[in-house]
Amino acid sequence: MLKSKKLFMLALTAILSIILLAACGTKKNEEGSTSGSGGGDSSGSQTSSNALEAIKERDKLVVGVKFDTKLFGLKNPSSGEVEGFDIDIAKQLAKSILGDESKIELVEVTSKTRMPLLNKGDIDMIVATMTITEERKKEVDFTDVYFEAGQSLLVKKGSPIQSIEDLNSKTTVLAVKGSTSTDNIREKAPEAPVLEFENYAEAFTALKAGQGDTLTTDNSILLGMASEDNNYELVGGTFTDEPYGIAVKKGETELLDALNAALKELHESGEFDNIYNNWFD
Repeated sequence: MLKSKKLFMLALTAILSIILLAACGTKKNEEGSTSGSGGGDSSGSQTSSNALEAIKERDKLVVGVKFDTKLFGLKNPSSGEVEGFDIDIAKQLAKSILGDESKIELVEVTSKTRMPLLNKGDIDMIVATMTITEERKKEVDFTDVYFEAGQSLLVKKGSPIQSIEDLNSKTTVLAVKGSTSTDNIREKAPEAPVLEFENYAEAFTALKAGQGDTLTTDNSILLGMASEDNNYELVGGTFTDEPYGIAVKKGETELLDALNAALKELHESGEFDNIYNNWFD
């Protein structure tokens, strides 16, 4: 009886040892799997150092651009092509990185969707009238400034609104979700109600339909709207500085350096001035 009990205890101890060893092995494998799948600083640096190479291996640059912003990025209903200053800049970046401006895919973004699409990896970069701000720098990295703009107001000709000082609780301001313009106008005209839209086309349509008294965003974008309908004009000058930058995912240093080098070459060659004059002169 004692012998059987002793054998039973030895067998139980052996089984428990096997279970314990299996559990430790599983935990070790899980830890190894986690560290190899993207966690920690080493994986982050690997992603950033391979971003430019990934674009070259794919042989295509995927760029987030506006489809609704005249002069910068607007889809031509006749040709189906997206046209504008940002589009031409993006094509030159593709030419610099891949040797051919046609090796580019243009993905539609809005002020609201552009950073989520970038951080999900759906696009390589954003070239879409994006103002460089300290808050945005926490989420993405920016190139050098490639365009200087300033926030302004668009109104119907004859409007009593002629400057930001004319905005009050009885004047509705139209703006676009996810843009710095919304935050700026709430800070500078806190009494004025703000009505937000998904994109600039919707906002301008709302202004023409009388849903608001003025539309606010960067003067460069408003100029495009005013050129579509001469019943509208910019008033009051600019009341902010809006430096545009090209955004990439955080830590993509090699890609950022390549883009800055491409922008520098565009300026030195005179091609930047040619593109600018084509859209704004």
